[in-house]
Amino acid sequence: MTNFKLVATSAMGLESIVADEVKALGYETTTENGKIYFEGDERAIARANVWLRVADRVKIVAAQFPVKTFDELFERTKAVQWERFLPVDAAFPVQGKSVKSTLFSVPDCQAIVKKAVVERLKLAHKRIGFLDESGATYKLEISILKDIATITIDTSGAGLHKRGYRQDQGEAPLKETLAAALVKISKWNPDRPFVDPFCGSGTIAIEAAMIGQNIAPGFNRDFHSEAWSWMPKTIWENVREEAEALANYDQELQIIGSDIDHKMIQIAEQNAFESGFADILTFKQMQARDFSTTLTDGVMIGNPPYGERIGEIEEIEKLISDLGYAMEKYPSWSVYMLSSMENFEQLYGKRTTKKRKLFNGFIRTDLYQFWGKRS
Repeated sequence: MTNFKLVATSAMGLESIVADEVKALGYETTTENGKIYFEGDERAIARANVWLRVADRVKIVAAQFPVKTFDELFERTKAVQWERFLPVDAAFPVQGKSVKSTLFSVPDCQAIVKKAVVERLKLAHKRIGFLDESGATYKLEISILKDIATITIDTSGAGLHKRGYRQDQGEAPLKETLAAALVKISKWNPDRPFVDPFCGSGTIAIEAAMIGQNIAPGFNRDFHSEAWSWMPKTIWENVREEAEALANYDQELQIIGSDIDHKMIQIAEQNAFESGFADILTFKQMQARDFSTTLTDGVMIGNPPYGERIGEIEEIEKLISDLGYAMEKYPSWSVYMLSSMENFEQLYGKRTTKKRKLFNGFIRTDLYQFWGKRS
């Protein structure tokens, strides 16, 4: 087994949650903006991909060095032992980004890294001419920040939010990773009832169910690194067997999603079916203001619509106000709402217990938290 420097990437504001997830797998972490570093072997790569709910991707840090000229970038990239990672037939597209660095031309940086890796592989594998790149994919990224170059290899492939269950979605879907983060922040546990009054395609409710039954989010999908020659198939088999053994399919859950749009309810039900929760989750067409329950000590998590036009904003303001009025009857419930409305507290009619800045894609939002009185 080989020890690698690994990094789990995350959306801004979610680093601490991803770090906690990595620590729960048994690895020590260090954190920077959007990056959680840890060390581990091939098994760590598989476990991180299968189990991390809130991370975007898991990457191998292949090299890191200071650089100010294209010649330095070429020579230092070529000096990396790429043959450790890439077989002679590897397909290795190169992505790039550069921030506050002397080498600001990303296309040039990508081309130089590509050329350097080709030269190293040809030398190591004693090849002349072109490399056919007909084998497994090893997606590289050259990232230069303040003249420090970092080259990574993406072990995930499609982003980790691609769980595989979402067959359809609305106009502004919430990423599965962010939905899972909202549930994690709420500290909800399966002994408490759970409601999403703006359920859309059902993502928050489905992520809550997966957390409630301890189902690994990556259990039913593939990863690029599964096709790598030096990643033993038995590792992936063992990690998935472990995930299967740790799942608690008998855990009872009270999870309800509602939405004003009957078409979204149909989509949510289809996604619940695809995720295996058709018999566990309940979805119904309903306005948020009509919420009523006899249950106590519940958790409500939602992502109300974001308005851009004047008419939409007025509708959303009334919606939030109506929700706040409805929830006055349930002081034991905790409410968590992700919104871009800066006057949310005023509209809801209550001061938050806590507010957390998060980004829904490129939209700056706040998670407004109203903690309930325990019944």
